[in-house]
Amino acid sequence: MADTATLNLPLLAPSQAQKHVTVNEALARIDAALQLGVVSRTTSTPPSLVEDGVTYLVPLGGVNDWGGQDGKLAVYLNGGWDFLTPLAGWRVFVSDEAVDIRFDGVEWQDNPLSTSPFGAGMRAETVEFDFTIGAGSSVLTGFVIPKDCVVFAVTGLVTDAITGTLSNWSLGVDTSDTRYGTGLGIGNGSYVRGLTGQPQAYHSSTQLKLTANGGDFSGGTVRLAVHVLRFDIPRA
Repeated sequence: MADTATLNLPLLAPSQAQKHVTVNEALARIDAALQLGVVSRTTSTPPSLVEDGVTYLVPLGGVNDWGGQDGKLAVYLNGGWDFLTPLAGWRVFVSDEAVDIRFDGVEWQDNPLSTSPFGAGMRAETVEFDFTIGAGSSVLTGFVIPKDCVVFAVTGLVTDAITGTLSNWSLGVDTSDTRYGTGLGIGNGSYVRGLTGQPQAYHSSTQLKLTANGGDFSGGTVRLAVHVLRFDIPRA
């Protein structure tokens, strides 16, 4: 029985019995490939409990039913795993990372804005994390701004009211305490939308800095998101 060229959909044969089986298989594969999304691209072992239509991107080193299927899309259909080989231009949403990826014919690229034939590209990325504020007049978040990137903005939301003797707070980096905002609210639901006056390049991993104004921090939680562009070099 012949298959279609792109998705390998089974085609009906003349005088074929039980044509509905072939048609249903083709429809199931189309359903999986259209508006394509996967649960994860880091799970190497097939899950034991899964529903029809659930899709994973098999990483390097897939085992058991995914053995030898690295880089393919594993779709659970009719009680077993079916596999789709990606073609250049395919886009996938990875649910557990909330990231869009695109296959360039050689590898998957994250959040691409532009690409070249040899894999050079420009990527938009948002690094989001929850930061628990410690005691003090200022606190550093750890290395959250990636190296070799351009930052356009840092946004944030207070998810647990900021406590202490402060009246408000500022957000920045070690070299500029207020780069991303000052006079920020401390109550639950307060937010920051810190736009840079011009795109700011960071050539090394950089911590964000929270500074208490009019007093000190004693606690609280803020969800921060760094919005950046990153640039990939071409392949050999």
